[in-house]
Amino acid sequence: MSSPPLPPPSSSQPPPQQQPIIINKPTSSSSSSSSSLPDIFLTAISIFFLFSKSPTSTTIQFPKIPFFHSFQSNPHHRRFLKFPTMSISHTKTPPTPTPTPSLQFPSPQSLSDWLSPRLPSDSFSTWGIKPGTKNIHNLWLELFAGETTVTDSVPPIRTVNVVTVRIISKCGDRFLVESHQELSDGSVRKRFRPLSEKIKPNESPEQAVVRAVKEELGCCYQVRIVPGSCRIKVEERNSVSYPGLPARYLLNSVDAEVDGLPEGDFCTEEKEEYENSSNFGDALEKAVSVRKHYWTWVCSL
Repeated sequence: MSSPPLPPPSSSQPPPQQQPIIINKPTSSSSSSSSSLPDIFLTAISIFFLFSKSPTSTTIQFPKIPFFHSFQSNPHHRRFLKFPTMSISHTKTPPTPTPTPSLQFPSPQSLSDWLSPRLPSDSFSTWGIKPGTKNIHNLWLELFAGETTVTDSVPPIRTVNVVTVRIISKCGDRFLVESHQELSDGSVRKRFRPLSEKIKPNESPEQAVVRAVKEELGCCYQVRIVPGSCRIKVEERNSVSYPGLPARYLLNSVDAEVDGLPEGDFCTEEKEEYENSSNFGDALEKAVSVRKHYWTWVCSL
């Protein structure tokens, strides 16, 4: 028995079966490497545009500081900045020295007792004995009247404020000087210096000039001080009147014209040096005083 015939093949073929698409997921290391490449590329482009920026762009100008400017302009400058320092010095004006008050002694004897251990004995013993010197009573009178001060030192220093008057003749070519003095003890003291006088307390040099002319030249002459002639200086030397006692003289020198003076040499008598002589006790009588002044004209000083 024959088998039944096979059916004829169909003209339509079944569609081919699709293969599944398999996508391999990259690992974490490969992902980071691929993602970092664009970042590096973008960073390089940013840096390129940053440094290639046009110089016409707006910039903020800061004031140049000298030491920073020099540091930048000199590439070989030291790496450490040396900042300038400023020192402020406080200079104090020294205060005006206050005059040391003069030592006071109740009597000439107390002054003598104080001076004796402070002065050379061979000099102190000649006071009032050696011709031309004064004695302890004279110095005590000067201290009592405020004309002289002494320092508490060894040896003491006697300070005297003096006015010196250079009297000019009418013709202006001669000057008056005191050649010598005659003292109350009969001795003669050589001078050869212009008219000089100790300045009293609370007395100006101008007032002392007028008083000196009145007391030593003997008359109330008209006195005119030459403007701008005042000169002040300090001299330190051993005292001629008081041997062994150092002296500091504050000299106020002026030029003056005095009307009515004799044209030749002349002599005048000393007026009383201290007023209110009763205040000085017997010291005024025991002191060596000037009796006469002898004057002469000289061509120069």
